[in-house]
Amino acid sequence: MTGYTILKPGYNCWRIARARRVAFLIDAAAYFRAFRAVAARTQRNLLMIGWDIDSRVKLVRDGEPDDMPEALCEFLNAVVSRHRGPHAYVLTWDFAMLYALDREWLPIYKLDWRTHRRLHFRMDGVHPPGGSHHQKVVVIDDRLAFVGGMDLTHTRWDTQEHRPDDPRRVDVGGSVPYRPFHDVQVLLEGEIAAVLGDLVRERWERATGQRLLPCAGAAGGDAWPAPVAPDIENIDVAVARTDPAFNGRAEVREVELLYRDAIRAARRHIYIENQFFTANSIVEALEQRLQEPDGPEIVMVLALRTDGWLSQQTMDVLRDRMVYRLRQADHHQRLRVYYPDVPGLAPQCINVHSKIMVVDDDFARVGSANLNNRSMGIDTECDVACESRGDAGAQRGIARLRDRLLAEHLETTPERVGAAIKAAGSLCGAIERLRGAGRTLKELPAPAPEQVSTWLPNPEVLDPERPIDPAKLTEQFIPPEEHAPTHRRLVLAVSMLVLLLVLAAAWKWTPMRAWLDVGLLSDYLANFRNYPGAPLLAIGAFIVGGLIVMPVTLMVVATALAFGPLQGFLYSLIGGVTSALLMYLLGRTLGRDTVRRFAGSRLNRLSRRLGERGVLAVALLRMLPVAPFTVVNLVAGASHIGLRDYLLGTLLGMGPGMLMIALFVDRVSATIQNPGIGSALLLAAVLALIFLGTYGLKRWVLQRKPNESAPSGA
Repeated sequence: MTGYTILKPGYNCWRIARARRVAFLIDAAAYFRAFRAVAARTQRNLLMIGWDIDSRVKLVRDGEPDDMPEALCEFLNAVVSRHRGPHAYVLTWDFAMLYALDREWLPIYKLDWRTHRRLHFRMDGVHPPGGSHHQKVVVIDDRLAFVGGMDLTHTRWDTQEHRPDDPRRVDVGGSVPYRPFHDVQVLLEGEIAAVLGDLVRERWERATGQRLLPCAGAAGGDAWPAPVAPDIENIDVAVARTDPAFNGRAEVREVELLYRDAIRAARRHIYIENQFFTANSIVEALEQRLQEPDGPEIVMVLALRTDGWLSQQTMDVLRDRMVYRLRQADHHQRLRVYYPDVPGLAPQCINVHSKIMVVDDDFARVGSANLNNRSMGIDTECDVACESRGDAGAQRGIARLRDRLLAEHLETTPERVGAAIKAAGSLCGAIERLRGAGRTLKELPAPAPEQVSTWLPNPEVLDPERPIDPAKLTEQFIPPEEHAPTHRRLVLAVSMLVLLLVLAAAWKWTPMRAWLDVGLLSDYLANFRNYPGAPLLAIGAFIVGGLIVMPVTLMVVATALAFGPLQGFLYSLIGGVTSALLMYLLGRTLGRDTVRRFAGSRLNRLSRRLGERGVLAVALLRMLPVAPFTVVNLVAGASHIGLRDYLLGTLLGMGPGMLMIALFVDRVSATIQNPGIGSALLLAAVLALIFLGTYGLKRWVLQRKPNESAPSGA
């Protein structure tokens, strides 16, 4: 077979450069160990970008015969702390810290403030609304680079065995196990590493405004990790990107174009592993090949289920629809869709997180891009690809990648897989021969008809291909026929009131009363209320709570219970505004650069816009917060918002909400202790006030023009 040419710089890839050695690292145990070995010998610069990076993750789980730390933060700090040591530049997506509850809290503190001055950590929020930075690239001295689907973060480490009961596969805390995780990273040596270094440096400059220079001169010694055997030597490697249009930059869709071109070029078979499968353009390309009488075989390995209930009810349903489409087009029986199964793992399943495509024995790509619409157009992505162009050594290396992956899933050897493909003359036929009763590949179940037809929000919202207008997001998630009219919302509010009254009656006249002695609690609160310094303690609690990022609503509830509605509201307002003022002054003292690194650039842009629009904008921010109370205060202090506007806007925005909470808490407490018609009517009045106020605020916000609403990049 003479091979073919798919890669076209400037069209379906960015740049092509020579790789002296290429190694495919299957699963995170291999990647983390190789990264540790290479990074420990960094001489000049270590560049790292990721979707998520966790400073606590252990790079090895079985110990190593050296004195380097196991955890990522301590390891990087040890590398840069050497005499005349290198600099390390770490860049991660800023949304992860601000909004995702399962991410490490305050990584800037652990990876920048507490570490050596040569370890630089930043968070990157320079992307369009709804997008993310999804590239996973590490570059060492412009000599070696890692690219693929794995971040150096928690719940990634696993071995190729994917044992159901592996005691080493636990979260960063060391006690919570997680399901087996399958992924692939590629290690590259040579000129291609410098190209990837340019990609990382460009991202760094966009996010920070700081320009990093390429490594000058040749570094000494052989940096390749000795335990890693190269799969291919002396081959051209291409870099393909997704980079959405933003801030005047043109859109880049090399990832999508390269997928489509590789599918069109296939002659015998296409092997795919991916976390998601919802990209309509890719499904159309595969459909066309399946409809051809002499088209290629297509084998896909996906997860039985993705992570989390929400993903399973949305992305998995969209995936099932796409698989259904392909099966309907498979008139010549050339399609197989599998998931990997390990005995004893149920009800869990292997998390297939890899992003792999192997076409014939001539083309292979590894990277960060999922087969979903986001990866085609809205998230930043980076894949690398190589083609044999008829070189026998390259063909063996590409084929061996596919055979190693199948061998892992089928619990056999790459040699047996290769022999089975040759004997059967078919990739599908070989897999069917090798499938057994133990660890194996199983056919992905066909979805039930009702699941395929289940209503979902607009797929353009669940899996957007281009940035979405945030003002339309809620409307697109709720179909017109499901918009609840006002009378339904009123019924819901009345139902909540009835439920509260029923609970109050049960608490008064049933054994539920014994669960909580309301009288005892009231006596305790009364004693605290009568303490001379109680008001100062309550106000101080808001100040301390602001420092430790405690929810303001929770503190308002506690204060209202202790002091009653009016005094509770007054102390809450004084405490909240005082806390906001102190954090504002702290933000101004720390300066914009420090706070920007802590909070991400999007909140800085938001605060600049708010600073231009005065008191009303600050009040709107308080009513519809886009970030934790503490973070907003810090960012405001470091921004262009004036102190007078900020204090007035904070009073205007927080006051009504605190008053409503205090009144509501007081009425609920009174109704529980003394259920009766009077208490019920007062509680109903408070609920109606909250309902009407919220409804009026919502109408006011929705009726505003787009240029009068909060910035979409927030």
